[in-house]
Amino acid sequence: MADASPRRGVSVRTRILAAVLALTALALAVSGFVAASIQDAQVIDRIGRDLASDVSEFEQLLSVGVDPSTGQPFAAPSDALRTSMQRVIPKPNEGVIGFIDGELAYLSREAVMPLEDDPEFIDEVTPLTTADDVSYARVSTTYGNYQVAVVPVRATVDGELVVGTAGNVDADVPVAAEVLAYDEDAELAEFRRAFAIYAWVALAAFVVVAVVAWLFAGRLLRPIRVLAAAARSIGREDISERIPVTGTDDLADMTDSVNQMLGRMETAFASQMALLDDVSHELRTPITVLRGHLELMDPADPADAREVRDLSLDELERMSRLVEDLMTLAKSERPDFIQARPTDLGPLTEAVLAKARGLGEREWMLDATADAVVAVDPQRVTQAWLQLAANAVRFSTAGSQIGLGASIDGDRVRLWVRDQGEGVPAEHQQRIFDRFQQATSSSGSGLGLTIVSAIAAGHGGTVELESAVGIGSRFTIVLPVTATSHQEARA
Repeated sequence: MADASPRRGVSVRTRILAAVLALTALALAVSGFVAASIQDAQVIDRIGRDLASDVSEFEQLLSVGVDPSTGQPFAAPSDALRTSMQRVIPKPNEGVIGFIDGELAYLSREAVMPLEDDPEFIDEVTPLTTADDVSYARVSTTYGNYQVAVVPVRATVDGELVVGTAGNVDADVPVAAEVLAYDEDAELAEFRRAFAIYAWVALAAFVVVAVVAWLFAGRLLRPIRVLAAAARSIGREDISERIPVTGTDDLADMTDSVNQMLGRMETAFASQMALLDDVSHELRTPITVLRGHLELMDPADPADAREVRDLSLDELERMSRLVEDLMTLAKSERPDFIQARPTDLGPLTEAVLAKARGLGEREWMLDATADAVVAVDPQRVTQAWLQLAANAVRFSTAGSQIGLGASIDGDRVRLWVRDQGEGVPAEHQQRIFDRFQQATSSSGSGLGLTIVSAIAAGHGGTVELESAVGIGSRFTIVLPVTATSHQEARA
């Protein structure tokens, strides 16, 4: 049989770590590549400037035309070449050699890099030594890549030394050429060693970021792991567990929201279980009564059948009322049970009194009303108010007085029903608001006052009771004033 449990893929923590490391590696690689490219470009540009500066110094020496060591004019281009090479101090990766009529003639004693040892280089630059002007070139050989400057010098018929073929040159005088070259690879290698250090530092930073990201992701996801563990441990029989809230960030808000959801679920489950218990408890009796009478009924006896029929209809009516009351209590836990809207308290009080007059032959009185607009659910308030009026009729005698009234008491709305009935003993005044509890035996379901209490609680209010045995009772629904336009009590 295949395993029904879902396979776990890559964890969120691992995916977060992979994303962070990918971005870190990309950032380090791009920054290193860009920095290295800029540095290489700067090195190559500096080599070009150094070569140009050396060429400029040679040209300056030719323009003066005097040998600094003798103070005499140069006799031939070879003299100027020799003097220039003596004055040039090559850098570590720079070489200088001299040519006479296309043949290697002079070497620099100061040069660390012996250009003459690279025959491919010599073959590449020889044609440039007899060119018509200064040449800048890049030469690649088996040994490396060079950036080269070649300065050919000729003598004019007037004995003046010139670069290239400027002026009327004397073809009988040998051409001298100074060749300056940088080994680009060696020059760039010195700077790239610094980037090797950068690579090690970047690798160390990458490892540090990996460790910190792993720890931080674990800390960040800890509330989610706790949430998952709590969700796995919560069952229908135990939904009271809550997730500890730490911090003030988005995860803390999410944890708090989940705790609120668990609270609503706990309330819903408790309500559902209470409803099931109530239904199973209260419906069992009438069902048993119906079944017993039907089993004992004599179908051939019309009187017995009629009696059982009347009894069955009465029990079914009682069951119907019970189911409706239970449904009302079940709905009281829903957030949309109360749909408050601005309601004029005066007309509402008068409408309830008019409806209550049909509940029984009593002396109905309007004790007081309030000229105010309050935010309540008029249908639910009417339902609760009439339930109190029905209770007053049930526990009072015909012709006795029942009064209804409404008032605004500070920030509270007070809606009451008083009667001159039998009253409620002090020891029963608290429990009569519980389900299926009555002070005396009655034909009711025992849910009426529970429904009134639920409607009051849905508005954020309570139900108060003042009662004395043999004198009467006064039930008061106390609701908060959430919206009023004006108020004025009228007797």
